[in-house]
Amino acid sequence: EADLADSSRESLHASTKTLERAATLDAVPGLADALDEATVTAGHVDAVTKAAKALDDDLQRAVLFDRVDGLVDVAAAATVAEFAKRVRDVASRILADAGVDRLERQVRDTTLSTWVGNDGMWNLRGRFDPVTGMKLAARLDATVEALFAEATPVSCPTDPVAKQGHLRALALGRLVDGSAGVGKPGRPEFVAVIDVAAGPGTDTGGSGGSAESCDEFGTVDSAAGRVRVDWPIPIEVPHRVLTELVDDADVSVVVVRNGVVLHAPGELNLGRTTRLANRAQRRALRGLYRTCAIPGCSTHYDRCKLHHIIWWRHGGRTDLANLIPVCVHHHHKIHDAGWNITLGPNREPTLTLPDGTIHNTGPPNRLAA
Repeated sequence: EADLADSSRESLHASTKTLERAATLDAVPGLADALDEATVTAGHVDAVTKAAKALDDDLQRAVLFDRVDGLVDVAAAATVAEFAKRVRDVASRILADAGVDRLERQVRDTTLSTWVGNDGMWNLRGRFDPVTGMKLAARLDATVEALFAEATPVSCPTDPVAKQGHLRALALGRLVDGSAGVGKPGRPEFVAVIDVAAGPGTDTGGSGGSAESCDEFGTVDSAAGRVRVDWPIPIEVPHRVLTELVDDADVSVVVVRNGVVLHAPGELNLGRTTRLANRAQRRALRGLYRTCAIPGCSTHYDRCKLHHIIWWRHGGRTDLANLIPVCVHHHHKIHDAGWNITLGPNREPTLTLPDGTIHNTGPPNRLAA
């Protein structure tokens, strides 16, 4: 690629696009013929390339190319934007079919085993399909919260990771013997995150314009802005299965824009009444963060704790604006190693290290690619 860029005096980016375009034309000969005949443009070819990149493997891409080869007449009569949407729809159906097949394999591979170790401890190991696993995890998390939100048993380890494992094990035991005291499982809860990104020349975004397009992921592009609906669950399931799960669940909506929570159910500002964040606050911040808030950290949000920007011991309040998710490692760095973190008006973090090094990033965006 670098040699091609030098010889043709193109940028590396441009030469990469040229190579990708050539590969797509080789895979879709009908589209190549149409380009030679000037009935389609390079933009139509690039739309196919972009859709192919979103697929999981070469087998899926081969299916896409085969189907696109039958859509050359459609491409010739459509604008680039119209054809791009058609190709995205085709790619989405391919992914959906693959997702159903994958879930069926996962159900077949579900297993549970038990054994007694040399130390006399009874061991449990399981592999579950993601839908069953999500239900089990939700039930365990709800039981841990109900049993141990106010106080933890004396047997609990001090290490935060070991602590969570210990509490989940105790919760499982209480569920099995019926002493958990949390009632029937009831309906699961899902969180729908609506991300409203202000469009060009608008102050509010998300209102005041008619939708021009809506893709299969729930993204709406309009004259006023861009709205995306996301379901932040820690598993990958086919869209059809997700729809069935949501139909039998309680759905809470969190609306965010540019690092700010515009709407979330529940009490989000607890002041000095309690040090611990509540479920509503964790739900609201889930709408902004996929991971630990420290730049570059990939620890999943569910494994983070909510840290007070102004520490509780220093008079900090348990209000949404004063809370940020950090993993165990970085929570230790903040409290014990002299790291300091502050937030801007749109939750832009500024991290100052003991040697004076400063790291800045923009507002959190869990929907960023």
